[in-house]
Amino acid sequence: MMLADRLRRLPIATRMLVSALVLVVLVLPAAGSLLSWNFREAVNTAFNERLESLLNVVIAGVSYDIHQDALVTNRQLGDSRFDRVFSGWYWQVRDDGQRVLTSRSLWDQRLAVSQEPDMAFRTIAGPRGKQLRLLERDIRLPNLNDVLHVQVAASLDEVDAQVARFQTLLWLSLATLGGLLIVLIGLQIRWGLAPLRRIEQSLKAVEQGRQPSVETDLPRELARLADATNTVLERDQRLMERGRTAAGNLAHALKTPVAVLGTLAERLPREQKAAMQAELKRLDEAIRHHLARASAAGPVTLGAEQEVTTVLAPVIEGVQRLAGRRGLVFQSDLQEGLQVRIDAQDLQEIVGNLLENAINWAKGCISLTGTVEGGWLVLSVSDDGPGMSPETREQALSRGGKLDETRSGSGLGLSIVTELAALHGGDLRLGESTLGGLHAEVVLPLTHLRSGR
Repeated sequence: MMLADRLRRLPIATRMLVSALVLVVLVLPAAGSLLSWNFREAVNTAFNERLESLLNVVIAGVSYDIHQDALVTNRQLGDSRFDRVFSGWYWQVRDDGQRVLTSRSLWDQRLAVSQEPDMAFRTIAGPRGKQLRLLERDIRLPNLNDVLHVQVAASLDEVDAQVARFQTLLWLSLATLGGLLIVLIGLQIRWGLAPLRRIEQSLKAVEQGRQPSVETDLPRELARLADATNTVLERDQRLMERGRTAAGNLAHALKTPVAVLGTLAERLPREQKAAMQAELKRLDEAIRHHLARASAAGPVTLGAEQEVTTVLAPVIEGVQRLAGRRGLVFQSDLQEGLQVRIDAQDLQEIVGNLLENAINWAKGCISLTGTVEGGWLVLSVSDDGPGMSPETREQALSRGGKLDETRSGSGLGLSIVTELAALHGGDLRLGESTLGGLHAEVVLPLTHLRSGR
């Protein structure tokens, strides 16, 4: 199953290249073998025809001298190899008796004679153990009653050398052709899949907020896919804008009635007033919670890259003034050049809630730091307040989990930070600060870190 899963996940380019490689490996050797066989057959056929021509020349030149009672020849075959001793090229004419006529190349050796009366080819071992192709036939001369057996033989070294040279050239050519085919097919695949890579790059640009839609200047089939993708993106963006607008409208619609109810609650008897204020408080918390979620839902996919120090500058400036009025020391240390893909308001909401919580609980000082750990942006807020136990940290992360009802706020700060961080692929961690209070740490995926600043 694991192998099958890996095969299903193979890239398209790898699939096509492997298929082409298998095709080349199977087809080229088969074609080479067929060409080699055909060439060998052609060489053997030409060699046999040459032997047949030489045999006819030998037959035409053989005669019987009655006076000498011997076989003689009056023709030369036109090939010097028949005159060189043991050259591998021989001819022989003999009868059933002692009459024998041979080429000079046979010297004192003789070719074996078969009993086949018709013309026949066969392979024999000749002088010095060489393999010979032999052609023989029986003839009769007008002035000789005996049957003459005429033979022509030639070494197969020439045939084998021609075939070997052809096969060497053939397999080198096929190997070169196979390599060129693989390279050209690889280039063809790369060129053919280039539009898909452009779509991938375009989608990444849309995801990172660098362009509003997917590029459509593509081949016809992929252009239709890009158009459909853009249609979906536009619809989703319209839905997100509607959601944000509806959330804002809901906030304005509920703000006045809740304020009026709060005013009316002041006129109620003491017991009814407390119950009404408690319910109004729950209503206000629920509204704030769901409006925060609606606000965070939109830009997660299409958020643009943000410069952390630039986005947080107004938040830090506001906290510095607030801390100064309360007599607190506020220290900020953000690493320069940090880039994160998140909505600017969401980033301000995250850090603002953490700093607001720290100010509410700090005794003398709070700090904000921003560093890089691996591929993550780490924003840390610490204070010197009473801190939290492990149990109370879990309670604080739950919606409305306030630890001190005498303090202002709805208790939604840390819960909202948790949800915003999660929506952007991050997390909120709580621990003990080196200052003695609470240490809140938000980690977010880091886009990159600009250098030289």
